[in-house]
Amino acid sequence: MPERSTALSGILMALAAFALFAVHDVAVKMLGGRYHVVQVVFFSVLFTMPLVVLMVMRDETRDTLKPHHPWWTALRTASTTVTGFCIFYAFSVLPLAQTYAIIFSMPLIITVLSIPVLGERVGPWRAGAVAVGLVGVLVVLRPGSVEMGLGHLAALTGAFFSSLAAVIVRRIGREERVAVLMLYPMMANVVVMACLLPLIYVPMPLGDLGLWGLMAVFAFGAMLLSIEAYRRADAVLVAPMQYSQIIWAVLYGWYFFGESVDLWTAIGAAIVIGSGLMIVFREGRGGRSTNTPVLRTRSRAETGTTPRIGPMLSEAERDASVRPR
Repeated sequence: MPERSTALSGILMALAAFALFAVHDVAVKMLGGRYHVVQVVFFSVLFTMPLVVLMVMRDETRDTLKPHHPWWTALRTASTTVTGFCIFYAFSVLPLAQTYAIIFSMPLIITVLSIPVLGERVGPWRAGAVAVGLVGVLVVLRPGSVEMGLGHLAALTGAFFSSLAAVIVRRIGREERVAVLMLYPMMANVVVMACLLPLIYVPMPLGDLGLWGLMAVFAFGAMLLSIEAYRRADAVLVAPMQYSQIIWAVLYGWYFFGESVDLWTAIGAAIVIGSGLMIVFREGRGGRSTNTPVLRTRSRAETGTTPRIGPMLSEAERDASVRPR
């Protein structure tokens, strides 16, 4: 167990990381109101990729960029491309807090997908948490009483495919080179969005380009803080910090966009967060989970615009942070 002061610093770093990620999402929403989501995703990846390439160049593994599991890698790459498009679109058209509440269903989806993909056995506590969490999602969406739009469908689709990508990484991550895990989704986004870009491109003023650049800086800084947080504290302490984004979503949504959070969204978000915490803590207890798929999903929703955190931790660091205490 990390020393108390070290663990506390890890928690504080995680909180700072997710605060930066929330600022990044505000920029996504701002740009999404002016440009097509394809253009937003394309330039997000374009500005972030050079920073990621510099990190990958430090990888001393002697291997090619050819994946050892091409079909799983292809499915993961496609999943992250769909996720990036869907979640950026959801941020553009839905209130921030509502988007987060839906995306927070990822631990529930990961738990379900880990059964067929990883052979995970889910006990009654985690199964119950999934069921309760899905009720929370329904409370947020309120089908029948609130008109469902493309934004809601996009958020749900993004949560599903990001969860699928996370479970696939848990299956193949130890055998694939870091560069493959990090660069393939980003390259796919560049190629796909570049093919679509001529159809929707709108000229951009210098100020908006600067906002894209700030997005890259925020995402990269948040990624570095997250890596250090997992090095200093157990995953069971760091992972729940992602839910602090709902606080920033409420504040930023009110300040920048004049959004308010209705009672049902707040109740649904609380249910989803509570069920997610239950899954995190159950995985963190020895003997409850063989693969700990939620604890090992260290990134936010994997959009292919910023890389996963896990591959940048050493194998020893990855194992230490999720070892039952």
